[in-house]
Amino acid sequence: MNLKSAIVFILSLCLFSSLANAQMRFYDEAEETYQAGQFYEAVDMYRDAYDKIPGREIKDEITFKIAECYRKTDQPRKAELWYSKAIKRDYDNPLIYLYYANALKTNEKFDEAIENYKKYQELNPDDPLGEIGVESCTLAKKWKENPSGYKVAKQRYLNSLERDFAPVYARSDYNEIYFTSSREECTGDRIHGGTGGHFTDIFYSQKDVSGRWSDPEPIQGDVNTEVEEGAPSLTDNYNTMYFTRCETSERESIGCKILSTVKNNGEWRNAEALSLAADSLIAAHPSITDDGSTLYFVSNMPGGQGKVDIWKVNRKDDEWGTPVNLGDNINTPGNEMFPFIHPDGTLYFSSDYHPGMGGLDIFKATPQDNGEYEIENMRYPINSTHDDFGITFENEKEKGYFSSSREGDDKIYSFILPPLKFSIEGVVKNKKSEEPIQNAQVKLVGSDGMTMSSETNEDGGFKFMLRPETDYVFVASKEKYLTNKENVSTTGLEESKVFEPELLLSSIEEPIELPNIFYDYDDWSLRSESKEALNQLVETLNDNPRVIIELRAHTDFRGEHAYNIELSTKRAQSVVNYLIDHGIDPERLRAKGYAATQPKVVDQNIAEEYDFLEEGTELTEEFIKNLETEDQREIAHQINRRTEFKVIATDYEP
Repeated sequence: MNLKSAIVFILSLCLFSSLANAQMRFYDEAEETYQAGQFYEAVDMYRDAYDKIPGREIKDEITFKIAECYRKTDQPRKAELWYSKAIKRDYDNPLIYLYYANALKTNEKFDEAIENYKKYQELNPDDPLGEIGVESCTLAKKWKENPSGYKVAKQRYLNSLERDFAPVYARSDYNEIYFTSSREECTGDRIHGGTGGHFTDIFYSQKDVSGRWSDPEPIQGDVNTEVEEGAPSLTDNYNTMYFTRCETSERESIGCKILSTVKNNGEWRNAEALSLAADSLIAAHPSITDDGSTLYFVSNMPGGQGKVDIWKVNRKDDEWGTPVNLGDNINTPGNEMFPFIHPDGTLYFSSDYHPGMGGLDIFKATPQDNGEYEIENMRYPINSTHDDFGITFENEKEKGYFSSSREGDDKIYSFILPPLKFSIEGVVKNKKSEEPIQNAQVKLVGSDGMTMSSETNEDGGFKFMLRPETDYVFVASKEKYLTNKENVSTTGLEESKVFEPELLLSSIEEPIELPNIFYDYDDWSLRSESKEALNQLVETLNDNPRVIIELRAHTDFRGEHAYNIELSTKRAQSVVNYLIDHGIDPERLRAKGYAATQPKVVDQNIAEEYDFLEEGTELTEEFIKNLETEDQREIAHQINRRTEFKVIATDYEP
């Protein structure tokens, strides 16, 4: 190699090295921005680096980090796309399947999500998040198909084109609301690298006489600054407010603090930070009890159960004590955030780990006598597959506001649980013919003492309105029919319901067959399978205390007539004995055996069940012997072998 060639070679190496270093700087700067939590900025820097860096391994990592940026900025559709790209590039980290499944679930692709959760379970069987993900998809599908009774509506007057969340009431009449927003009217001009929007401030809105919210404005005073303020909570006199303030840096993560401020002449002044956690840690999302004595908040301070936990701290003589973690009944290895302490002691919070629909779900934690909480998911439509959080209530009502990212950015939604409505829309029918019975009397008796009566219309129908948490008995009666009753209850029901019962009345002008009465072969002893039908007969006789009945037992024509008379009489007497043993007065009962002297006449139900029998046909010995097959003849014999009762008087006096 001559001198000139050597110099060119050395310069080429230097140029290549300089170019490679410049390319790596793009990646390093993106990494630095990512580690500082500036995900909106980092994603563009990663995409620039992706186009400039040739190495496959680094491109794989960049693909994954771009997906992570979209995940952390709540852009699940873009996250799904880039996780899919990373999987196609064989990115070597099992977490890729977990995060991809989370994105699919958020986008309501539940079956695909379950497949990827199971892949993650295979690769990392010790992590419960795979199993939790499968359960979450199952719950999400179930709850969307069977929503709770809450009605949810997006609030057009409170929301802007930017993020709006964490609403709280600011007046005792619930006609003023405070919330967090990154809308253009915010104090600072800087753009947050982690959210892509303005730094948030606290805004307020007031409801006019027509119930419409006014255009939101920043609260007055020195609370809002160029950094982030939000997640307010007020005491019951609405003169003391706690809120979160978070400062950020382009190249490092700085903690959040909780501050308190007092209202003076309509303005919030003298905001002071509470010393709850170290400056580099998080103390955020305050929720103060009405009396101002206990503060619930979230923090990542040491001693917690997971990433961000819910803590509480008590105040005595104007001094805050030592924060106490709420424990593993509430807190999990994931994130528990946005606590709201209801005046009745119920704690509401959001979690991304307790079984739910996806993202952050809102949970209700009811304190128990043993000091633990009963945790209940608020279900759909309060929760969705996106983030749902920051709930607040009108104290005495199942009504209020919450935040959700279900339509993209965080927005404020109202919710209300309409009063439960229960009713009966029943029908009274002839038990045998199933024809409606007109002008039947229906009486309703409630466990609360309420009694109502109605008469059936031409279609046999009747209606009653019912009350919550009440047990009811309704009784249908009509002359020449046996009275019948049914029970319904609204106790414990959490959703409105219309009961649609059928009350079947039996005519006393013809025999009434007792179904499912069984005897041993060639014997009159009742088998245990008969008890259910006989117990129903006991109930019928108790509901109709003036009737006297004849119990009738029938055999088929096979065998000697005298023997069949004796056998059927003993079988009828077995039924009578059972009824007497169960409290029915013997004076109301007669037993008679008919052997084969009264063949069954085929009714509509029998004809529909057996196509070789026509309605109105009498199953005589001659008819049966002329049937085509032995199976048909045996069916006819079986129909003839029956136990019936016939009302023979209605004037019994106890």
